[in-house]
Amino acid sequence: MIAARTRLRRFAIRVGAMSAKEVLHIRRDPRTLYLALVMPVVMLLLFGYGVSFDVDRIPLAVADGDRTPESRALVDAFTRSREFEVAAHIAPEEAERLFRRGRAAAALIIRPDYARDLSRGRVARAELLVDGSDAATANQVLQKADAIARAASMDRLRQAGFSGSPPLELRTWTRYNPEARSAIFIVPGLTAYLMALGAVLLTALTVAGEWERGSMEQLFASPVGRFEIILGKLLPYLALGMVQLLLVVAVGAAAFDVPIRGSLLLLFTFGFVFLVGMLGQGLLVSVVAKNQLVATQAGVLSSLLPSMLLSGMLFPVANMPRPLQVISAVVPARYLVHGLRGIMLKGAGWGLLWPDLLAMAAFAFAILALATARFQRRVA
Repeated sequence: MIAARTRLRRFAIRVGAMSAKEVLHIRRDPRTLYLALVMPVVMLLLFGYGVSFDVDRIPLAVADGDRTPESRALVDAFTRSREFEVAAHIAPEEAERLFRRGRAAAALIIRPDYARDLSRGRVARAELLVDGSDAATANQVLQKADAIARAASMDRLRQAGFSGSPPLELRTWTRYNPEARSAIFIVPGLTAYLMALGAVLLTALTVAGEWERGSMEQLFASPVGRFEIILGKLLPYLALGMVQLLLVVAVGAAAFDVPIRGSLLLLFTFGFVFLVGMLGQGLLVSVVAKNQLVATQAGVLSSLLPSMLLSGMLFPVANMPRPLQVISAVVPARYLVHGLRGIMLKGAGWGLLWPDLLAMAAFAFAILALATARFQRRVA
């Protein structure tokens, strides 16, 4: 028992000495603190304000061939809510020219007999041409136009004396993000991306720098074990990563009104386990690369691009091709994005999110074991 306590005390002393050495490196290099604490906040603000999937004030070209109060009422129905703005009044054949020039995203074409058909009780037809070069924008334009057309039809029925309810009425209620704001969707995913950026690059560049400077030889000459070196180097960056998570979550809540409906303990547990895995991945990259240029390239290819493209940050994983879904299963950011959105937006708890936590813990254990195995006490 006494021998075990002595070994544990010596282990803690050696790890603490390694961590203290790493803290001195961080203090002497302000770029590390900038990369860990300042850049994530700047990127969060840039992404939060600059990246938006919300579409409003859509430029609408109008070809009113009827020029009656009824046709003008239809145009007013499109522009009243400021979802659409009239960009130009054109002839029907000019719509494609405006699309090519980027001056309009949609064109409303009203035929000359529009008012006459309404007065006779016939189906009055109007056409909406949409620029489909941007599929996401085109889908939103079609949804908005369909809602406006339905509302205009009901208004017309009421004006004609119809006082009852339609035979089928659909009422929707959007949960968790009723205003459909892009920032609510982006910030949890962006948090995972920024944490991967800081953890992998910080560890990879720092340790690779020691390989380049030759200071690893001094560590190999010391009585410190491989795992103690790894743990001592990771602990300071783990603390920096947790501060980074706190900053990003706080700025997201303050600047973009992103709610935190779930447990903060669960949120930071997710962040802690994810950081352990990402720091281990950065260490593995540095062990394999052993120079900062290659470590930077390998870090970007192995973690940053998957964290953005295969995590569900921007695109649902379920909509990806099956091979990419299989690859995304080994991307830890996928589980962090799902967990953060569940905690922050839906108030999900341990009972629903434990599979994500388990998957990240398995990745962290595997990557640390691999990094320790590749970290040999010799200079190749």
